[in-house]
Amino acid sequence: MRCPKCGFRDDKVIDSRQSRDSSSIRRRRVCLQCAYRFTTYEQIERSDLRVIKRDRTHEPFDRRKLVNSLAKACEKRSISLVTLETAVDEIVHELETSGREVPSATIGTKVLEKLRVIDEVAYLRYASVHRRFEQVDQFVDAIQALGRRIKPNSLQPELFEPEMGGSPPVTAGANDTETKVETHGRV
Repeated sequence: MRCPKCGFRDDKVIDSRQSRDSSSIRRRRVCLQCAYRFTTYEQIERSDLRVIKRDRTHEPFDRRKLVNSLAKACEKRSISLVTLETAVDEIVHELETSGREVPSATIGTKVLEKLRVIDEVAYLRYASVHRRFEQVDQFVDAIQALGRRIKPNSLQPELFEPEMGGSPPVTAGANDTETKVETHGRV
């Protein structure tokens, strides 16, 4: 490992930790010549994943292209980089477990699935390119399809528990006691 400051080849590892997602090891190093400290990341070298393009040509999978396309779709949206990196990691993991060659349409579909959950505007941006929208009607159809799906709100708990059978729900009756709350002070 060369020192990024002086180019000297010998260094010493002073700290090693797993990254947040446990996919790499972060190492703090110090150059033995100039004492400059720097960080390196060590990752597993993955098998060569190849992408089958629409025109039937093959090319090596490039994670940076995937990151850039997601970032472009999410441009000027309030989406954190951590969210995007997590989505990319999940997509890459799914692709690597599916085989050595993956059609580009499959990658696009997986990206759309992630973007639909993350942000609907980013989803529409990506869908317009991936599905090659050429008319306004195609946008309208995609927007209406988004409007028809059920959107769970993670900030709002369910009002009723899902019915699982068993005893009926308990309701307040006339014999229930009431609790009074008194407030003192200014209003």
